[in-house]
Amino acid sequence: MKRERLDKILSSQNLGTRREVGEMIRAGRVSVNGGTELRPGRKADTEADRISLDGKLLTVKERLVLMMDKPAGVLSASRDPSARTVVDLLPREWRRRGIFPAGRLDRDTEGLLILTDDGALAHRMLAPKSHVTKWYEARLAFPATEDDAAAFRAGLPLSDMVCLPSELTFPPGSDGTLALVKLREGKFHQVKRMFAARGNRVLALRRVRIGGLSLDANLAPGDARELSEDEIRSIFSEKIL
Repeated sequence: MKRERLDKILSSQNLGTRREVGEMIRAGRVSVNGGTELRPGRKADTEADRISLDGKLLTVKERLVLMMDKPAGVLSASRDPSARTVVDLLPREWRRRGIFPAGRLDRDTEGLLILTDDGALAHRMLAPKSHVTKWYEARLAFPATEDDAAAFRAGLPLSDMVCLPSELTFPPGSDGTLALVKLREGKFHQVKRMFAARGNRVLALRRVRIGGLSLDANLAPGDARELSEDEIRSIFSEKIL
């Protein structure tokens, strides 16, 4: 990593604003390689230097990548003056500057959402050339049929677009009112519009997988956890980790 100002490094880890961490440094609470550092502008290398706050060694993370089980009724946004957002649900230590949802889920759609402060990762996830697939579990008003599945595979025409070929399958034991949809794109309300074009209605929608990354069944709605590097790589693979 390139060398950065000490106050910038500490504030990037959500330890306070630049002003607040500057006061911590000047108060003698921060040490670098065992020596107390009083200068907020001191340059440090997070890989080569040992940085401690109040005697506790810091593990400085270059980026933060989280998996959330997004609940219904929450906006996929960093901030909104009139509604609760997914970032509002995060613990304080993860509400670091620049964290945002990589992609979106509709307000009433639940399930797997990735949040990160790594713009390059988000761009790669969302770029059409990456071909990152998304899997949705749809609860339907009426049973879907094999004719619907054939229409999805063919590329369903909507009023303003023709959808890319997609997969519609049914979990074991489903009577057709519970279906899985695999998309290679994610237009606004696309799954709902696709079923509407087939004379059906989506009652509930939940994203369960992105690429090879499945939603952690141990997460409660609104909870999040960090992703490992292997899990991040699995986003760009069809092979389930």
